[in-house]
Amino acid sequence: MEFLTNEKLVIVGGAGMIGSNMAQTAMMMRLTPNICLYDPFAPALEGVAEELFHCAFEGVNLTYTSDIGEAFSGAKYIVSSGGAARKAGMTREDLLRGNAAIAEQLGKDIRTYCPDVKHVVVIFNPADITGLVTLIYSGLKPSQVTTLAALDSTRLRSELAKYFRISPDKIRNSRTYGGHGEQMAVFASTTLVDGKPLSGLIGTKMPVADWEALRQRVIQGGKHIIDLRGRSSFQSPAYLSIEMIAASMGGKPFAYPAGVYVHTDEFRHIMMAMETSITEDGVTYEAVQGTPEEHRELEASYEHLCKLRDEVIALGILPPVAEWSKINPNLE
Repeated sequence: MEFLTNEKLVIVGGAGMIGSNMAQTAMMMRLTPNICLYDPFAPALEGVAEELFHCAFEGVNLTYTSDIGEAFSGAKYIVSSGGAARKAGMTREDLLRGNAAIAEQLGKDIRTYCPDVKHVVVIFNPADITGLVTLIYSGLKPSQVTTLAALDSTRLRSELAKYFRISPDKIRNSRTYGGHGEQMAVFASTTLVDGKPLSGLIGTKMPVADWEALRQRVIQGGKHIIDLRGRSSFQSPAYLSIEMIAASMGGKPFAYPAGVYVHTDEFRHIMMAMETSITEDGVTYEAVQGTPEEHRELEASYEHLCKLRDEVIALGILPPVAEWSKINPNLE
């Protein structure tokens, strides 16, 4: 039975719903036989491992531990959902202080125990900030760390498919950029609906008011799941994050934007969703193309992320931007 790689994949937060789903997905996709689950909550972690053993996957050497050094030793790929979960009434930004501190320790643990890791995917919210903090303290290259932003684009795909009553497969290149939060920039100009540009359908086949309502449903997609299920999303972030790590292992290309460290003349010292490509060589990004109005939305999303970043600096979790390169020389 062929696997994509034999190298070690560590799933942080393995006792949780996202982590356990990531583990099962990685096994079903035959990514690697060498999977380690880490979580400080040992009883629940053991329960997850037992369930996965009972699945009887063939050829998989599943291990689990509540010792971070044991988990990270020899790790080549890491996916972390190891932050506090979003609860009803909370925004992603409400999680900022606690999860930024968790991201700081994650980065330090990577630097200590597995500096040769190839790729890290961070998915606990606010993912743009936790990914940035992880990158800075890990000492890794910007090409080695990505964050989960694709959920917003897949939610746009889903909402458009429901609105036009067509298969989601007929929605192509649905895109949101910038922050993974309430300030995301939802693009219409990139999207094709059954081969037709969405921009041309808005105002004709789709009233402008309907488009604005749909945009809000996309922006509030995570909140809607909480309202319906009483808990935050776990199946979709688990699957998409494993698709991301699979791409970094040399698997099929990842189809949606990822959060990436951006430092250009326009957007500086930030982690945000761009048009990305994830390969064995890491993540690269291209400048986002859109209408002037869409670009203004992207700029507003960037400014919101900068405020969150600066709040983390004010909390003392991150040093001032000018000092980042002292911690991580790859950010010079």
